[in-house]
Amino acid sequence: MQAEYLAETLDSVLLQTYPNWECIIVNDGSKDNTEEVASKYVQKDARFKYLYKENSGVSDTRNVGIKHSKGEYILPLDADDKIDSTYIEKALNVFAHNPETKLVYCQAELFGIETGLWSLPKYNYQQLLRFNHIFCSCIYRRKDYDKTDGYNTNMVYGYEDWDFLLSLLSPTDIVYQIDQSLFYYRIKKTSRNTEVTYKFS
Repeated sequence: MQAEYLAETLDSVLLQTYPNWECIIVNDGSKDNTEEVASKYVQKDARFKYLYKENSGVSDTRNVGIKHSKGEYILPLDADDKIDSTYIEKALNVFAHNPETKLVYCQAELFGIETGLWSLPKYNYQQLLRFNHIFCSCIYRRKDYDKTDGYNTNMVYGYEDWDFLLSLLSPTDIVYQIDQSLFYYRIKKTSRNTEVTYKFS
């Protein structure tokens, strides 16, 4: 149920300084007005595509969107978060100048009921084995996704992004963090993350 935030998220995609993007909006069986909001963007700009499927969770939704994509790079984006207008351009510049790079992400900020810098440590593979310090909206190559089993659909209570990263990355892979806040993570009173923390605490 994210329709109330979706327009803000899609606006952040529409404002990208890098022009050659496609945005696949996957409706995971939402019973709100997600389709109505998405349709306005599809009509506004042909780079938006809309897919509907029966509810099956975040992992399957990510996989469906990626499998319908045509681009060389993948950027998952949840329907209540935002990206800076320069994020894609700056990330692709990293890949262009450092082709051996496996994944790019950035600094991030919180917004919603909490605001401020989201303090993320510098990437370290050994640390990643203990806790996830890369948010879901990182950027990686589609060909590298295709070498994995995708996002694990058995992980219905969360942490599917962490699980995927562990399948995507090896200890020797190069991960680059842009030293600017280009991703905005919405904090709400209730979210999957707070529910998971409650269930497993």
